[in-house]
Amino acid sequence: MKHGIFSFLAAAAASLLAVGSAHSAEMAELRVLTHSSFAVPKPLLAQFEKEAGVKLSIAKAGDAGEMLNKLILTRANPIADVVFGIDNALAPKALAAHVLDGYSGPAATANPKAPLSAPLLAVDYGYVTLNYDKAWFAKSGTPLPKSLEELAQPAFAKLLVVENPATSSPGNAFLLATLGALGEEKAFEWWARMRAGGMKVAKGWTEAYYTDFSRNGGKYPLVVSYATSPAAELFYAKDKPSEPPTASLSLPGAVFRQVEGVALVKGGTQRAAAEKFIEFLRSPAVQQQLQTEMWMYPAVSGTARAEVMKFAPEPASFDAPAEQDLAAKDVQWVARWTKVVLK
Repeated sequence: MKHGIFSFLAAAAASLLAVGSAHSAEMAELRVLTHSSFAVPKPLLAQFEKEAGVKLSIAKAGDAGEMLNKLILTRANPIADVVFGIDNALAPKALAAHVLDGYSGPAATANPKAPLSAPLLAVDYGYVTLNYDKAWFAKSGTPLPKSLEELAQPAFAKLLVVENPATSSPGNAFLLATLGALGEEKAFEWWARMRAGGMKVAKGWTEAYYTDFSRNGGKYPLVVSYATSPAAELFYAKDKPSEPPTASLSLPGAVFRQVEGVALVKGGTQRAAAEKFIEFLRSPAVQQQLQTEMWMYPAVSGTARAEVMKFAPEPASFDAPAEQDLAAKDVQWVARWTKVVLK
């Protein structure tokens, strides 16, 4: 009789262990590395966890440059299975470091509205460009500058706040736009004139937009921001105006198209789940929501635009250096900018 009881208990224990093991397998952890601006609604993330049978561990690692540096420094023992937020400015550095792995699923065969170098797959895109405070210009009677040349005149240069490209992703993107449009020597001559004219430099976008920009109580009615910023202003406005209080000023040579992507991390342990996450970011629900969560345009063709995005028209043109120059010269460009503008 005792033997029978022990057999029953042993069988029950084995059954419980099997259930626990199956549950553990269902809830494997998928490590996602992103920049600090990553935002997907919690219900969508919860739905992904349920369908993929994983628990998401999302690590936000500062701006995209800082995030990539962490990925490179930990490549011998990867800290993530999948990474989101490496853009076209950082792609050459990521590819040279060999920290990404290839993927050949459905997302890899679709043609996005804005491409990225494989193995990165485009998720969204946007434009770094100038924004202006409508009320300030209306009240002052000052005309808007029509070119980079006009912007460098002291009357306009002293109205602009830019972000430091050494510490800011949009700051670096704006620098790259001027380099792509003007060429290296003329671009740095232009930056020297901007410094002499009284341009303000802020550490990052938050400081520039929420402290220095006149729309938010600062002294500068021109700021380096995004083409979608006016739409975001309207979306979050408490008084619900009929149109945004700001607008984009997409001068030739002052626009950079930023394309953000997702990729498998080389050496990641949860490849199957990571592949599902790639497809998830390209899904219709996420492509729709990222427009008013991360304020970017959806990369998947055919995605309906959010209503408020009618106040975020895409610039007609944009500029950037050649990709091989991005990989080889970005660090020295930032160093030269620092010498020209700050020292």
